[in-house]
Amino acid sequence: MQRGKLFAVAFMVAAIAGAAPASAADMKAMVGTWKWTDYTIQVKECTTNPAGAGLCATVVAGPKNVGMEMFRSKLEAKPDGSFVGKIGHPASGETYNTKMTIAGDVWHMNGCTDAGVCATGDFVRQK
Repeated sequence: MQRGKLFAVAFMVAAIAGAAPASAADMKAMVGTWKWTDYTIQVKECTTNPAGAGLCATVVAGPKNVGMEMFRSKLEAKPDGSFVGKIGHPASGETYNTKMTIAGDVWHMNGCTDAGVCATGDFVRQK
């Protein structure tokens, strides 16, 4: 599978189409269990990850990197309802500068590493 497709599933976080500014409450839409290829990600409220601004995103199942915290920086809300921040790729562990949006039960992520490797992908909420 292409590296870009792998990443893509990585984290799509938040929020609302339209012009309304995003808020911390919108970030809570990320709380839950998400699936991307062979990886399962658990997002929950926490105080142990200051980079995640009150959320932790942990790889809980997959072929490798189980236990890895994906949020590598605070997520910044943008006026268009998206969030930007540094996110660890569940497969490679590399850090991507990522823009995330959420639409219903799908997170969309789009980003690049500092070395210029880019990827895009979608995570799907598990019910």
